[in-house]
Amino acid sequence: MQTLLNEIRHIVGAAHVFTDGDLTAWEQDWRKRVRGKALAVVRPACTDEVARVVKACAAYRALHPDTSVSIVPQGGNTSLAVGATPDDSGHQIVLSLQRMNTIRALDAANLTMTVEAGCILQNLQDHAQASNLLFPLSLAAEGTCTIGGNLGTNAGGTQVVRFGNTRELCLGLEVVTPQGDIWHGLSGLRKDNTGYDLRNLMVGSEGTLGIITAATMKLYPLPAAQLTAWTAVPSLEHAVQLLGLAHRHLGAGLTGFEVMGDFALSLVARHFPHLRIPLPLDSPFFVLLENSDPENEAHARAQFEHLLETALEQECISNAVVAENLSQANHLWHLRESIPMAQAEEGLNIKHDISIAVSRIPEFVRVTDALLQQAIPGVRLVNFGHLGDGNLHYNVQAPEGADSAAFLRDHEDQVNTLVFDSVDAFNGSISAEHGVGSLKVDKLEKHKSPVALNMMRAIKKALDPQNLMNPGRVVRV
Repeated sequence: MQTLLNEIRHIVGAAHVFTDGDLTAWEQDWRKRVRGKALAVVRPACTDEVARVVKACAAYRALHPDTSVSIVPQGGNTSLAVGATPDDSGHQIVLSLQRMNTIRALDAANLTMTVEAGCILQNLQDHAQASNLLFPLSLAAEGTCTIGGNLGTNAGGTQVVRFGNTRELCLGLEVVTPQGDIWHGLSGLRKDNTGYDLRNLMVGSEGTLGIITAATMKLYPLPAAQLTAWTAVPSLEHAVQLLGLAHRHLGAGLTGFEVMGDFALSLVARHFPHLRIPLPLDSPFFVLLENSDPENEAHARAQFEHLLETALEQECISNAVVAENLSQANHLWHLRESIPMAQAEEGLNIKHDISIAVSRIPEFVRVTDALLQQAIPGVRLVNFGHLGDGNLHYNVQAPEGADSAAFLRDHEDQVNTLVFDSVDAFNGSISAEHGVGSLKVDKLEKHKSPVALNMMRAIKKALDPQNLMNPGRVVRV
């Protein structure tokens, strides 16, 4: 394999091929649950270098068919499904796209921005805002994750209720194929009906069909005003009722609708006591709403107040506060984003990223909570997420005082089976926005239809017959 590594050094420069030293940043997954061993970490500077590295690896595999050399594309390494971490074979090349971080163009008239895959998400947001435009993708890891990874996993976040997942924000892609060819598909067109939609095939494929090197993304006008409210709701049924009212009163202005269980927020209060929660934790659930208005703050506030007055009259909320300024609004969002960190402080937990039809979420939670409590008495449920689009982070914490590592070891398979079977019973999905990665690849065999799996395998084999790209992720072939 030294011959291959020497060729790659010649392509990208020896300074950008790491084979020894501390490679933790690339070899360990975001949640620190898995540590692999890379053959090398390779950091190309441009699409041409990516293509040449892929061609070199493909040629090496052709000459050495018994080798297991393969490529793991990696952006910010923030995957929550172990989709961008090498295995422990020492035969996988981690191809890091972090050097490819140029914003190539911003077309204000076309409302598009063309960016390289290694651009950090927050930098895209800031660049758009500097031109008085909005790039709406927003999630907790936005200061670290890259747009290539967001596209590879079809990331969601807090604005999906209005703008959709990353797939809906993408108009075109530049992709290096498993053969080392470059597909130049960076169209800014909103209409292009010339055959199969290769863009949507690549988005969400987690680097198993090709390497996304650049993308053309949609932009929107900046709203004239954004207001945020924090409300207490008596039940999830009332939260769903509030969502319906918000759609009717705010229309396209509803850009955020997050639900948080009282136990999830109690963890924030316990581990981050300096973060003031605006309402007493005397309701089972709380909802964070955002209203983005194209007119002005007075109009937005009048809309919000009318919505909240109606909700109080119909008793679907028991209390509410509206942020008076940007600092207060940021504080409310920071509370929401602090739930995963508070969970980590509480101890290891079993995470689920699921989607259910919004109308059925209350029943799902009621049924699944009861099944878990029956199976593991005292288990604690950290329930929060993007209710506006039907996506829950339905996480399971060990009973109070229990050893969290032992809880994972003894109960993770049991809990996952129970939760995923319940998701199936409610016609939901076991992965809403985090992807499949390697963490759920075996679960997909049970929870995806055989017809769908066969179609996915056929696509993988047709586009990547050498199984060079991120093998063992999404679907096994």
